[in-house]
Amino acid sequence: SKIEDLVPLILEELNVKKVEFITDLTQYMNFTVKPNFKEVGKIFGSKIKLFQEALNELTESDIVLLENKESISITMDGEAISVNPEMVDIRVTAKEGFNVAMEGNLFVILNTERTESLFHEGIAREFVSKVQQLRKAKDLCVTDRIKVFYYGTSTFDDILHEFEGYIKEETLAVCFETNPEKGEKYDLNGEEVLIDLEKVPEK
Repeated sequence: SKIEDLVPLILEELNVKKVEFITDLTQYMNFTVKPNFKEVGKIFGSKIKLFQEALNELTESDIVLLENKESISITMDGEAISVNPEMVDIRVTAKEGFNVAMEGNLFVILNTERTESLFHEGIAREFVSKVQQLRKAKDLCVTDRIKVFYYGTSTFDDILHEFEGYIKEETLAVCFETNPEKGEKYDLNGEEVLIDLEKVPEK
């Protein structure tokens, strides 16, 4: 599909780790189906509560059909009744840990759970961003190799070690050196780190 062709762009531009295509929405969203009283009030009258009870028993596939503007059949008070989309009001909410947006019958679900691994990766990305800004501020060429000076917490030391290869590749750093008195202090998603750099002379 066209969306599948755009997955590499989505990953890069939106900073997400993985894109999955799913058909079962129940593990991510809660569906609440209520009568559209404006449409069905006169039809059911005092039986409107029975209609609500029947709606409470709808399956996910029934709700999806209604979302897709199709009619379904339900049993109410022992009688088969056809329900069209105009007869109901469907509310969709995201379950804890997810955000949901929709356009017609297309749903986009974002897993917002922040694991320690993702948190560390975010700090590493921020570190790369700050180093790149310093490269520009110092008028370095895009091919210049650099030495990076830093000073942070033991947590940041662990993150730097974990993402050393990625950081070196992105910034053209050849080495990192701790220095508590060199550079400016930056807030990297809650981690305060001193950062500075210098060009490494060509051999």
